[in-house]
Amino acid sequence: MSNTTLNLNDQLYNYLLGVSLREVDVLKALREETANLPEHNMQISPEQGQFMRLLVQLMGGRNGIEIGVFTGYSALSVALGLPEDGQLVALDVSEEWTNVGRRYWEMAGVADKIDLRIAPALESLQNLIAEEKEGTFDFAFIDADKENYYNYYEYCLQLLRPNGLIAIDNVLWSGKVADNKNTETETIAIRELNKKLYKDDRIDLSLLPLSDGVTLIRKK
Repeated sequence: MSNTTLNLNDQLYNYLLGVSLREVDVLKALREETANLPEHNMQISPEQGQFMRLLVQLMGGRNGIEIGVFTGYSALSVALGLPEDGQLVALDVSEEWTNVGRRYWEMAGVADKIDLRIAPALESLQNLIAEEKEGTFDFAFIDADKENYYNYYEYCLQLLRPNGLIAIDNVLWSGKVADNKNTETETIAIRELNKKLYKDDRIDLSLLPLSDGVTLIRKK
C-alpha cells in the first residue's frame, strides 16, 4: 500500500507495459517510425494512448477534437475506439508530420473518422464555432504549443457539451512547473494554466502523473 504515487523505474515501467499494454501492430509501427524522427519526444506514450481510448469508450464518445496531431499516434489511438459514425477533428499546422499519420490511419481503416484540418489551431477552433458546433463535442485533447494552452482550453470548453471531457497533456512539464526559478516561456504558460484550472468553478478536474502529466477536465 502507498499513500503517494509510485516512482516508476525502468523495471517497473516495463512490467506495467508487459501486463497492460494492448498495442495493435499498426500503432506499434507508427510509434516505431516516429521514434526515428529528431522530434520523437513529442509523441505521447503508448499507455497514454490506450488510456485516452478507454476514456472515450467509457463515455460513449462520438465526436472529438485533437489540438496538436504530430505524426498521428494519439489520433489513431482514439479513432480506433470511436464507433463507426464517430469523428475526430484533428488540428495541426504540419503537412509533413501529419502525412506520416495519414498512412497509418489508412492502414488501420479509420481515415474516414479523422477530419484533419491544416491551419493554425485557433483559426480552426474559431471556424468550428462559426459552424455552430458549440456544445456538440464529447471530448477534446490538447497537446500543442504551450503558450496557447489556455486559449485552446477556453475554445474547447465552448465546443464541449455538458459532462464533456478535456484532456490536457504535459501539465507537469518534466517537473519544471514546480521550480519557481524556472522562467522559461513554456514553463510559465503551463504553470499559469494549472493555477487557472484549479480555480475554475465551471469544471471538475484531476491532474494525473501519467507520462508528462495529464489533466482531465469535466465540463459542468
